[in-house]
Amino acid sequence: MNNKTELKEYKLESLSYKILPGVSDYHCVTHNIDIKNESPFFTEVGTIKDNVHIKDISVEENRFFNYRLIKPKGVKISKKIIFIFHGFNEKDWDKYLPWANSICEGTGSSVILFPIAFHMERAPKYWSNKRAMYKLSGERKKRYPNIVHSTLSNVAISMRIHSMPQRFIWSGLQSYYDVIQFIEECKNGNHAHISKDFECDIFAYSVGGFLAQILKLTNHKNYFTNSKVCLFCSGATFNRFSPVSKFILDSEANVALYSFLVEHFDNILQKDKMLNHFMNEDHLEGKIFHSMLDYQKMRDFRENLLRKHEHQIYAITLKKDLVIPSFEVINTLKGAYRDIYIKVDELDFNREYTHENPFPDNDSEPDKIKEDLDFVFKKVCDFYDR
Repeated sequence: MNNKTELKEYKLESLSYKILPGVSDYHCVTHNIDIKNESPFFTEVGTIKDNVHIKDISVEENRFFNYRLIKPKGVKISKKIIFIFHGFNEKDWDKYLPWANSICEGTGSSVILFPIAFHMERAPKYWSNKRAMYKLSGERKKRYPNIVHSTLSNVAISMRIHSMPQRFIWSGLQSYYDVIQFIEECKNGNHAHISKDFECDIFAYSVGGFLAQILKLTNHKNYFTNSKVCLFCSGATFNRFSPVSKFILDSEANVALYSFLVEHFDNILQKDKMLNHFMNEDHLEGKIFHSMLDYQKMRDFRENLLRKHEHQIYAITLKKDLVIPSFEVINTLKGAYRDIYIKVDELDFNREYTHENPFPDNDSEPDKIKEDLDFVFKKVCDFYDR
């Protein structure tokens, strides 16, 4: 941190962890019904080591985890907070700390760095063990000779997604319920540095934009009525992503995930009672999640919701982003007929950058990178303050 901000760390226990794969029976408190989970825990596809395929419900790090708060120095109780939601397969907060500082200084709000399920410190350390993951990646390449971008960085998450693609849904929903739980604990006066009557905005990067939009568009108990959502390198539907990257997913995992979520999802929902209950029945958060998977399906439903909040959503895209291209963000957020007035700013930097690392910290142009970062987050802060 610096002389203007300070960092705090707090613990949270996820009370929604029982939604995760590995439970045989689930009781939906919202509807007071029991649902038999008849789907297998995981298939043998992509399986090499059992310690990577530990049952999701059994991962203690995901159930008991830490989040971070960056607040203006000298401010004891914050009445305004801004959540930061990170990207897919992230393991530490290093690249986000300058972003959080910029937002905190630029708005005077406290910033919550909130980890998505099974990411950051919410995953077993073994999944980030470089030597073990390098060996696993080697074995995976032997098993799938045509695999693209299998690396020590993505092999654990790729294997888990490959063998059980529905993890994408369940970890996303758990993260949604965790944020709601956090908000309600704060509103009950249980946080030392956040006022009971606080308001919140959201800054979301990459796949974190899914979580941001589900929270905003569901607007559970009107918690997000006044919330502004800024999407950075984010905002397209899932089937318009290109996530095959040595830092995100390998090609085999991506094919399995696309096949599950896009090509065969309707048929899968007919067979999976629990998934169908959350995605097709009376859970608005699941229905909105469902609408963000395929650009063509549920388009009217999705676009009507986006239109309702068009002046509270803002997106910044990068011209050379190959993972979530600008034109796909525009297609989704502005609608098929361009009749949704969500502002989308496409930027380009006069240097090398990628979706995964827009502001590299080991570059030979530190002054230029700092200038670009300041430029982007000036836009972000102006959006929150207007």
